[in-house]
Amino acid sequence: MKTQKLSPGDAQPVPGPRPGDQRTVTTATAVLTGTSQARWYRRLWPFLGPAFVASVAYVDPGNYATNIQGGAQFGYLLLWVVAASNLIAMLVQALSAKLGIATGRNLAEHIRDHWPRWTVYGMWALMEIVAMATDLAEFLGAAIGFNLLFGMPLLVAGLLTGATTFLILGLERHGFRPLEAVITGMVGVIAGCYLLETVLDRPAWGVIAYHTVVPQFQGAESVLLATGILGATVMPHVIFLHSALMQGRIVTRQPAELRRLFRFECVDVTIAMGIAGLVNMAMLIMAAATFHEHGLTSVGTIEEAYKTLTPLLGSAASWIFAISLLASGLSSSTVGTMAGQIVMQGFVHWQIPVWFRRLLTMVPALIVIALGLDPTRTLVLSQVLLSFGLPFALVPLVQFTARPALMGVLVNRRGTTLLAWLVTGLIVALNFFLLYQTIWGG
Repeated sequence: MKTQKLSPGDAQPVPGPRPGDQRTVTTATAVLTGTSQARWYRRLWPFLGPAFVASVAYVDPGNYATNIQGGAQFGYLLLWVVAASNLIAMLVQALSAKLGIATGRNLAEHIRDHWPRWTVYGMWALMEIVAMATDLAEFLGAAIGFNLLFGMPLLVAGLLTGATTFLILGLERHGFRPLEAVITGMVGVIAGCYLLETVLDRPAWGVIAYHTVVPQFQGAESVLLATGILGATVMPHVIFLHSALMQGRIVTRQPAELRRLFRFECVDVTIAMGIAGLVNMAMLIMAAATFHEHGLTSVGTIEEAYKTLTPLLGSAASWIFAISLLASGLSSSTVGTMAGQIVMQGFVHWQIPVWFRRLLTMVPALIVIALGLDPTRTLVLSQVLLSFGLPFALVPLVQFTARPALMGVLVNRRGTTLLAWLVTGLIVALNFFLLYQTIWGG
């Protein structure tokens, strides 16, 4: 294994178009320059993909853990948290994509370029911890999926998860489009599974509508779960990832084309994050309608949810649930490894082989499995840790996207910057409230 130190000019976490991507780039260029005569959906097609890769982190196994616990314990009470978190995710991912489009550099590289060196290394260390917490959740989820579907021991399932993600990551050698296609396909599997689950659940739609728009808490545990839902839905590592996915994908420096490219990416974000938001709501609705409504408020683990679904809804429901969990874990674990590479390369210009990073990030999950710790509780706590890491990604993102000298024609409007700062303040306040309730609230 060889660690490579990159010079500033060499730092390019996401390679430019490979031969297999050239058709996509050519089509996109024709659309941006106004020479394309294709129908609207064919003009949109080459721009779809990056937000779907980022959206995988919003439907990862950490979401399963927090949403199942939230729905089982509190019914539909925390649906508003899921809805609000998804709207925040749309804003954040649009800003992240815009940074990569406008500057050709990702968020981690900008922090290295503009912040003091001691801050850069501190941020790198923090984001590596966040990346490990992220991968812990995703890796455990995929292993549980294999375990539930095929009955294999959890440790063997963990090793199989690692091998499968190696294969998916290998697609990156063929360009961005094959990997985007596989990840998007897995998002489709997850969404399809939860569409079927929702049909089987027959939930109370009036109650759902009420709790989607009316904010409420019910004790310290609901605040803990709300923070976990927020951490699981707005993920720090994909804030860094999305800016990197855009920096070398379709490159233009013409102001009119930059605006047009960003508008297309906003459509990509809206569709991808909209689907992810609906899936998250469906997760919590499933838990509320199936477990809470039947008085099974103690169903707090993924394994219990799987076993309990069969007598309540039939064997098909539990199989659908396990398939969606497996697709979620494999795809999000792959994306988590990609994000970890970008964080390291952007902050400190170090590059290690992706297989070695995959091995390193497997270790904490395998330790949890070997020690026999509760995987679902571990998932929830990892999502709370992610929520505490969010401000350290959001603050620089808002700062940089509000700088005219850096962003040019894509600089934030004043209202956008104000909204982004309000979101950041809300997340910080919720984290402090959680800390107070957990330590002194009793």
